[in-house]
Amino acid sequence: MEAYAYLLGLYLGDGHILLCKKDVYQLSLACCNTWPGLLEAAAETMAAVMPTSSVSRRRFSGCTEVKSYSKHWACLFPQHGPGRKHEREITLERWQREIIEEHPGRFARGLIHSDGYRGTNRVRRHSNGSDRWYEYPRYLFANESRDILRLCGETLDLLGVAWRHSKPNTISVAKREAVERLDVFVGPKY
Repeated sequence: MEAYAYLLGLYLGDGHILLCKKDVYQLSLACCNTWPGLLEAAAETMAAVMPTSSVSRRRFSGCTEVKSYSKHWACLFPQHGPGRKHEREITLERWQREIIEEHPGRFARGLIHSDGYRGTNRVRRHSNGSDRWYEYPRYLFANESRDILRLCGETLDLLGVAWRHSKPNTISVAKREAVERLDVFVGPKY
């Protein structure tokens, strides 16, 4: 179930499902080539969730598609459908919510690994005629779907992580204690 929670987060961020042949679906995740550890984690997780199906990769300029074929991907990800995710409603089934409630850290990790970022924010303050700089670590999660943003916020609440919207499509975790707490579950991409 931990693997599924992580894969659901990856799917909601950078995944899609296609009907390829009669009753055979392709689950595809687009992973940036600059994060080789993420490519490995995505492939291993996909294989753990659907061990009877092989996982393959297709390289493109700047990204790699990690994919697997199965008759059951559509059952495991009932959020699939025509069009972009931010243009349709994304709701979870009760059984999916139960998995997320049991493994919120893995789901948050999948979301952040797909559409998130952990880095250093550098801020300049002008005071008394001079500039003062300071830095602090933070997480950002950006997605155009209000439903996926809501799911991310609800999951952060489950983890006890303080967050806010820094933009309408972006969740920010910037308080020191909140970043430290989220590091326990997510950590930087690799």
